[in-house]
This record gives sequence, structure tokens and C-alpha cells, in this order.
Amino acid sequence: MAAPQTETASGMPQWFQKFILWREHHVKEKNFVIFLSFVVGIFGGLAAMVLKWLIHTIGGFVLSLANAGSGIHWVYILCPAIGVVIVALYVRYIVKDDISHGVTRVLYAISQKKSRLKRHNIYTSIVASSVTIGFGGSVGAEGPIVYTGASIGSNLGSLFRLSPRILMILVGCGAAAGIAGIFKAPIAGMLFTLEVLMLDLTTVSVMPLLIASITSCTIAYAYTGYDFEFFFVQSENFTIARVPYALILGVACGLVSLYFTRVMNMMENFFGRFKNRWNKTAVGCSILSLLVFLFPPLYGEGYGSINGLLRGDVESILQGSLFHGEGSSVIFIMLFIAVVIATKAFATSSTNGAGGVGGTFAPSLYVGCLTGFLFAFIVNYFGIGPGVSTKNFALIGMAGVMSGVMHAPLMAIFLTAELTGGYQLFLPLLIVSTISYGTIKIFEPYSIYTMRLAKRGQLLTHHKDKAVLRLLKIDSVIETGFLPVKPEMTLKEMVEVISQSNRNLFPVLSDDGMLLGVVLLDEIRNIMFRPDLYRKMRVSTFMSTPAAKIEVGESMEKVMKTFDQTGAWNLPVVENGKYVGFVSKSKIFNSYRRVLRHYCED
Repeated sequence: MAAPQTETASGMPQWFQKFILWREHHVKEKNFVIFLSFVVGIFGGLAAMVLKWLIHTIGGFVLSLANAGSGIHWVYILCPAIGVVIVALYVRYIVKDDISHGVTRVLYAISQKKSRLKRHNIYTSIVASSVTIGFGGSVGAEGPIVYTGASIGSNLGSLFRLSPRILMILVGCGAAAGIAGIFKAPIAGMLFTLEVLMLDLTTVSVMPLLIASITSCTIAYAYTGYDFEFFFVQSENFTIARVPYALILGVACGLVSLYFTRVMNMMENFFGRFKNRWNKTAVGCSILSLLVFLFPPLYGEGYGSINGLLRGDVESILQGSLFHGEGSSVIFIMLFIAVVIATKAFATSSTNGAGGVGGTFAPSLYVGCLTGFLFAFIVNYFGIGPGVSTKNFALIGMAGVMSGVMHAPLMAIFLTAELTGGYQLFLPLLIVSTISYGTIKIFEPYSIYTMRLAKRGQLLTHHKDKAVLRLLKIDSVIETGFLPVKPEMTLKEMVEVISQSNRNLFPVLSDDGMLLGVVLLDEIRNIMFRPDLYRKMRVSTFMSTPAAKIEVGESMEKVMKTFDQTGAWNLPVVENGKYVGFVSKSKIFNSYRRVLRHYCED
């Protein structure tokens, strides 16, 4: 007797297949999503704890080796480069997939891949980023944990055969759980999904996002205690007399955010020009090692420097540098901080460009803290009006630069407050974040995460019409049931083709399939019933040139613009000049309504 089958054709155990069928019949989808968001929150929180533990363990081991040696400066030269090389080898020969720019890849998956992420993304980013940061790479762990959390949500939803609309919510839950767990900031986790991943706040999405964030944050509290991520004690109240300074700091943070974003893009383009990956790694490691050696505050995430400045300890920024002996000079300290602000973007982009894996969350927080501190330091040194608290403005600056870089003012406000417990500074946080966001929007309409996809027309936004159009693919609306004709065919042969077709449009093709023109039934109706012209006229004499041609792979937004510009209802689709089919405005409208109803229902 044959052994009973334990797996289905899809590879799933039979009991699991039965469970899925039972769930589909007995548990409402909304209730099941709530349960899955809780599960995603648990795994997202655990992933965040694993990542933090790995970073601290590897970082502690590296620094212990340095302390055992003759000095610490060699660490700043060698270790960041060693970590990047290890990660580059790991990604090249083990992962064999690009796992950089985690948040951007999550956005791409939502808009172009029906929210589906590969399984290896659940763990590969954790391994790569922990080595990168542990060895001193000048990046943050938040981008990778977002990628990890989103992958957990995507693969869990795919396991239960959920629709792309629900997968999108679970991807958002995973991202929110990652941020909430790594920062112990549940509100910021939810707002990150809404502002950065641009998931709509609906009755269906809000509860899963909250549950995932709170669950992940609870896991973090259970493992690390109830302390805030950064130690901050407000020793000076923020009064109404300091509001003008907050307004000026907001503009300054916006301009610093613009500088940070532009340098990151410039360096990404610079590294993109390298054809040989190992040349790119060598150049990136050289830039990183040099910068970290000259300016040790660029080493790693920089959280130690942030804690020092939030305590008001200005000397902490010079700790370990070659210039530590010059710490008594106020002008030197101001110049040193300004240079660190200017070079942080180069260090971060060089880490990623060389092959490391990390995010821009921590660098933007770091730059913001230094910007706020430097602003207050300058105001106090030159005696401009009433003195301001360097600690308070360091904290406020964190929200300002993050708001500008991420284009997420609400997330920046709540993240900064949740990281430090600085809720008493809520008014200046609101002012600086809003002004910073408004300033950078004048020059840069997209965030550091979304601009790559926006340039390619692959970005989903809160604009429903544009979002739905970007979810549509040109391949899904191409119609191929049109009978082709040749330019040398006679009118009699053309009439015979017409009699076999239920269309009023006919592509004219060359022998090698190139589109030469089109024949519209309405344009030849006056001659098609004249037998005396049957052998005299040929297709080449009455065919016409189409108003425009659509290339395979064009975005639906561009296709609709072409329809609007030409006024046509049908346009031919070609691939390198060869005929593929036709796309009609009515077909697009039908698909648009279907996708809008599917993705936007509560």
C-alpha cells in the first residue's frame, strides 16, 4: 500500500493546506489580518533585538581588540574597511542579490511587485548591516530592519495566499514593527509607514499598523528595559522668546537636509560609474577610512556622540580624534562640528557605495543633532539675544534634519520625542520639523528614499489616481486580436481581411514585423464598396501614420499623457519598432476601475 501523501503539489503540507481552506471559510479576512499583524509585530521586534545585539557584540569585540593594541587610531583606519569588504564578499558570493537601499526596495516591491519580497531578505540584511556597523561603517541599522520587517510581513502573507492589497498592509506592518522595535518608538513606527511608505490611513490599515508597532515595541522593552534610547534631561524650559530661533533653525535644518540628500545622490552616481565592483570597493573603503580616521565621530552609528551632546558635553565630539588637544578653542570646536556635519554624507554614501549595507536614519539623526548643537553654540558664543540651551536645540535639530531628509515631519517629531523622552519640547519640535520640511520641498519634491523611483515613474503616492495608474502595467492592457495587413495588398484583399475581422483597426506590417502604419475602417468606407478600385488601389496608398506609438515598458502614467495629447482612443504598442498590439483608452479605464476598487476598499 502506498504511503499517504503528506504534501500538496505546491510543496505545502496537507494539514496546512486544509488550515488555509478552513480559514478562508470560517475567519473573516479583516480579523485574520489583525492576528497576522500581531505575529509580524512579534517577529519584527525579535529581529530588531537580534540586529542590535549583533551590532553591539561585533562592535564590542572590535573595540576590545583595539584597546588591547598600541592605540585606537588604527581601528578607525582598518576596521570600517574590513567590515565593508566582508559584507561585499557576503553579498556577492552568498546572497547573490542586491540588498542595499532597503527602504527604496520596499517601496519598489509595493509599487511594482505586488508587495512581494524574497525570503532571504528576512535575514540577509540583518547579517550584512550588523557586520557593516559593528566594524564602524558610518550608516544606521534602521533601513535594514525596515527591509527585514517588510519581508517578514510579505512572506507571511504570501504563505497564507493573501491578496496583494493585504500583502501591502502586512509589508507596512513589518516596516512599522522594525522601526518600533529598533527605536522603542511605536507611534513613529506607524507614522513611518504612512509618511515614507505612503500607505493610506484607512479603517483596514490603522489597527494592524498599531498592533504591529505596539507588539514590537513591547518586545524591545521586555529585552532592553524601559529606558529611552538616548539619555536626555531637560534643564532649561523652552520659552516663547526662543521661537524665532526655532524658526531659523528650521530653515537651517532644511538646507542641511538638502545638502545631505544632494551629496548622497552625487556620491551614488559617482560609485555607479565604476564598472569593476572591486575598484568601487577599494575607492569607497579608502574614502571611508580616511574620513573616519580624521573625524572619529563618523565611526559607526554615532549614537555615542549624540548622547554626549544631549548631555551638553561638547568635548565628547572630539573624543578619540587627533585634534583632542585643541578642545579648549571654541572656534576650533565649531569648525570641527561643521566639518563633521559636511562629511557625514560622504562617509555614509562611501560605506554603502563600497559594498556595505546600512540606512540613512541614524546618519540623519546624527547630522541633525550636530546641526542643532552647532546652531545653539554659535548663538551663545556671539551673544545673539537671550541664550539658548545647546541640549534642547541638539534634540530639536534631530527632528529637523530627519524631517527634511525623509520628508516625514510627523514621524520625525514623534520619533525624536520617543527616543529621548523630550515631550516637553513638543512645540519647538513641531516648528522646526515643519519649517525644515517646507524648506527642502522648495528644492527637492521627493525624499532620499523615493526620488530614485519617482524618476522612473515607479513610485506610489497618496494621490489615488497616480498610485492606481502605477499599479497598472502596460502588458496587462495590450490587445492582440487585430488582423495585420501588408502594404502591397490590394483593396480587394483588404476587404477580404475586413470580412474576417470584428475590429475596425488594422496594423500595416512589413515582412519582418515592423509597424509601418494603420488602416482605419472609417477612412476607407467610401471606397471599399467600389469593385472598380479593387485592383487599382493598394494598402500603401490609403494607410495612415498612427498619432503616436507606445513602447513596451512605458509607465501607465506616460501612456495616459500620450492619449491626452493625441486625442486617440487606440494606439499601437511596439518593441524596438516591431508591432506588439494595441492599447485602448477604454481598456485602461476598465482596468483602472478594477484596480481602484480592489486596492482602495476599506
